[in-house]
Amino acid sequence: MKFNKDTFYKFLVLFIFVIVWEIVSRSKLVNPLFIPPFSTVVVTLWNMFVSENLILSVAISVERALLGFIISIIIGIPLGFFLGGWFSKLELIAEPVIEIFSQVNPFILFHVALLFLGIGEITKVVVIAWTCIWPIMFNTIYGIRNMDSLILKAARGFGLKRWKLFYKVVIPSILPSVFVGIRISAGYSFFMLIAAEMMGASSGLGWLILNNQENYAINKIFAVAIVIAILGLFVDIIIKFIESKLIVNKNEEVFNGINLSI
Repeated sequence: MKFNKDTFYKFLVLFIFVIVWEIVSRSKLVNPLFIPPFSTVVVTLWNMFVSENLILSVAISVERALLGFIISIIIGIPLGFFLGGWFSKLELIAEPVIEIFSQVNPFILFHVALLFLGIGEITKVVVIAWTCIWPIMFNTIYGIRNMDSLILKAARGFGLKRWKLFYKVVIPSILPSVFVGIRISAGYSFFMLIAAEMMGASSGLGWLILNNQENYAINKIFAVAIVIAILGLFVDIIIKFIESKLIVNKNEEVFNGINLSI
């Protein structure tokens, strides 16, 4: 990641936040029992990694979130193409059903899934995938419906058939919109993961927060929250990196002709 002024300001704000947190807690402007000093939380976090095998909980949660997230991409992007107008007949049939399903609350769905799938890994992954599908699908639809018509006209002028036009022009053109949905869904995956692990799990970061809450281990709750925040930030950085590389390459292909006659 290239260091620039914006990056400096982000780190500066983060540093100020940590300092204020430490001072406010140490000076007892807030009760340290409820908001412990940042330094204490960091020490607790280190101890959890060393003595409580926190890495295992992180690995379990990441596996669940990643699996549900990948499933949502595999399902959400094709659905977006189908409902975005590229396949008009399929759009006419499926859109009313999709609109209804998208309004189903994932927390309610979790309890319904428990009845059919039981308290296991599949239930958690299904609920995470369900939550993440919609931002990806709707942003894909938005990208298709708001494509630059001049690009399509230029591509048709090269005599491209429907399928070649689809993967040489349409896909590269809508990638920015698709990646917006992917980034939103990446955040949703961790949000729903923690909720699912709190409601029905015996492992993972969500279960760890709930367990520490029941034992009134406030320091550990904050420590796990920091881990979750770091994981979410790390995933977002990876997606932004992939987006920057992929979109630049695809845009160059589109605007340079990408061998349209092939």
